[in-house]
Order: sequence, then structure tokens, then C-alpha cells
Amino acid sequence: MKFVITIGREYGSGGRFVGKLVAERLGIPFYDSELLVKAAKDSGLSEAIFKSFDEKKDGFLGSGIGLYSYDMSLSQKVFLAQFDTIKKIAAEESCVIVGRCADYVLKDYPNLVSVFVCAPMGDKIDRAVKYYGLNPDKAENLIYKQDKKRKSYYNFYTDREWGKASNYDLCINSRVGIESAVDAIEAYVRRRFGLKKED
Repeated sequence: MKFVITIGREYGSGGRFVGKLVAERLGIPFYDSELLVKAAKDSGLSEAIFKSFDEKKDGFLGSGIGLYSYDMSLSQKVFLAQFDTIKKIAAEESCVIVGRCADYVLKDYPNLVSVFVCAPMGDKIDRAVKYYGLNPDKAENLIYKQDKKRKSYYNFYTDREWGKASNYDLCINSRVGIESAVDAIEAYVRRRFGLKKED
């Protein structure tokens, strides 16, 4: 049985680490920036283009409903290429996918587990300084801006609200620790799909 776990996350919440560990525990592939590489190969567009538009919307007027207009922007073409790649991956294998509106893209997929990871600002600052080298004095402002971009991107391309609890199967505050967050997701997935731990 194939299943997909999608991870939405606040910047600095550790959502990527959580997703990677969940994938390792369940023995399934993990896609974050790897998805961009695959989408670039599938679409014929360059990897650099995907990276430059990664989880960013352009100035296109209107909502996601206008995605299929005749004159699509490059960022919309990138989104649709990612959309197709996410669908293709879900049809082929079980996996964990971080960000990129994957929960929305796969909203009709029967074996989807959508997760959102958040954290207190203090924890996000500490993690961003430690792992991403942000200046401690500027970290809060940069985190706020990054989350604003993610929210804008998600809300633009979907008919949902980024981070709203009712849009996800699980919402986890990583203040409990990365390992504990992974434990909770793993337990949910195993219970839902009847997966047993190997001895």
C-alpha cells in the first residue's frame, strides 16, 4: 500500500528535520529540494529556474483559479511542473514531501497524511541561528518575512489557509522536541495504515 506524508512548516520550526526523520523511520523516500531536481528533469525547465521560484509567488493578479490562463507566468509554469511531479511521485511510491503545497496537490489522494509543524518564535530563532547561520539580532524579522512568503505562496495557489489546523491531519508544535514530533507522526501513520514496526 502506498501512502504520502506532506509536511507544511514554519521557518525554523524544524519541519524539514522532522520530515527527513519520519522518512528514515518508515523506510520511504524524502523529497524537499530533491523534488525541484526531479521536476526540472520532468519538465525540461532548468533547475536554476525552479530554485529561483521555489515557494514564491509572482505578481500575477488574481487567485489560483487563474493558473490555467493562456498567458501563464514563469512562476506559474514552475508551480504546475511541481504539481505534475508531486502527482507522479505519489502514484509511484510512498514518500514524505516537504512544502510546495503538496497537501493541496494531493488533497484527493486517499492515503495522504498532511502535517503542519510550528514552533515558538524563541525556538525558531535558536534553530535558525544554529543551522542556517542567521544573525541573532535579525533572525526574528527574517523568520517573519520567510513565513509571510510561504503563507502568501500557499494561499495564492490553493483555496486554503496556510497553517490553519483544520486543513491538516496533524498539527505539531516542535517545542516538544524533534524526536517527539517524529514519534507522534510515526505513531499516527502506523495506526492509520496498520503498519507494524519491524523487530
